[in-house]
Amino acid sequence: MYNNMLEYTYYHLNFSIFRIYVRIKVESCYNWGGCMRVIAGDLKGRKIKAVPGQSTRPTADKIKEALFQVMGPFFNGGSFLDLFAGSGSLGIESLSRGMDFGVFVDRHPKAVHTIKENISQLQLVEKTEVYRTDAFRALKACRNRGLQFDYIFLDPPYKQINYTKLLEHIANYHLLKENGFVYCEHHPTESIHAAADWQVVKQEAYSSTIGVTIFYNVTN
Repeated sequence: MYNNMLEYTYYHLNFSIFRIYVRIKVESCYNWGGCMRVIAGDLKGRKIKAVPGQSTRPTADKIKEALFQVMGPFFNGGSFLDLFAGSGSLGIESLSRGMDFGVFVDRHPKAVHTIKENISQLQLVEKTEVYRTDAFRALKACRNRGLQFDYIFLDPPYKQINYTKLLEHIANYHLLKENGFVYCEHHPTESIHAAADWQVVKQEAYSSTIGVTIFYNVTN
């Protein structure tokens, strides 16, 4: 197969470089600052830009799929609030799977810019609202407008947000509809407790750094 040892070494060196290149491209695509894709629904396979840099942490496809298996996996309408939206990938996935309307919130300028780029590219502008503001101010604004949501996504920076206070505000402001879900992504060591009459329908650690808790608002 090889004419000499030099040719053998050259071939394997180039193959090793190619493998490293592919690995870097894959990691850059699915980690911070690269690109992602919609998993299912009307927009399946379409690209979603990630937020440049490392200020946000995209939700992995494995976790997304587990989330939507609990809450969907597809929807006949409905609305959502994506409160620490990052690139907007969770909300975009929800719209692709059949939700009617969503509100994206993030306090980082790069994140808001990325969300607007993504929803424009995917022609979702008329189905969405995007705001750059603090999470608690956003919740208060939603209350003042009388908004309620079927699904609320919470993926804040790990251990930097008081989850108890956040969930209490959502419950006290009556932002979650009956039979609605709240998705919480957090560090596995964080203890996330239900507010009001919510039930825990899923609580699982996906790795040493990623935990997920999903609450369900039971109809009285």
